Amino acid sequence: MIGKKKIVLNQYRFKNIAILVISIILAIIILRSEVFHGYLLHLGKFEYVGAFVAGFFFVSTFTIVPTTIVLFILAETLPVWSIALIAGIGAMLGDLTIFQFFRNNNTDKEILSLFNKMGGKNILHLLHTKHLRWTMLFVGALIIISPLPDELGVSLMGISKLKTRYFLALSYILNTMGIYLLLSAAILIKW
Repeated sequence: MIGKKKIVLNQYRFKNIAILVISIILAIIILRSEVFHGYLLHLGKFEYVGAFVAGFFFVSTFTIVPTTIVLFILAETLPVWSIALIAGIGAMLGDLTIFQFFRNNNTDKEILSLFNKMGGKNILHLLHTKHLRWTMLFVGALIIISPLPDELGVSLMGISKLKTRYFLALSYILNTMGIYLLLSAAILIKW
């Protein structure tokens, strides 16, 4: 059959960016579903398993609000420190998923290539300096410990060439501290 071409995803230059955009669109569609919102709120009934799952989804822009509500519900009946320890494990695994996506799929190289096409070669040169790598690592850590979604912080840590084992330790400590502080503040505000 002449004229038909076999489409292979590996031939596309920016395939990972395309997959990322498609997954964001799918996440938005799924999050508008009442069934999904009901499922997230139902996680509060599963106590520590719910804390783990909520921690995993706590790191994403699209799920941070409903999972924060789940964590608040759990904090009404469980000790904050235990929720933070368990949710921190889930958040670390969620961050690891994002970290591996950026690191193993060459997504960072695709983004940098696209950035270069838009005239960012001078800024790219700065990204490779020793001091800026530490700055990116520090800013990434601040983003992860804050109640902000972790995607930007994780990508900054990925660009800074942080080893996976150090990333896991940092992610767990920062997420656990962030969740603990967030839940503690919520309890103080209630009183």
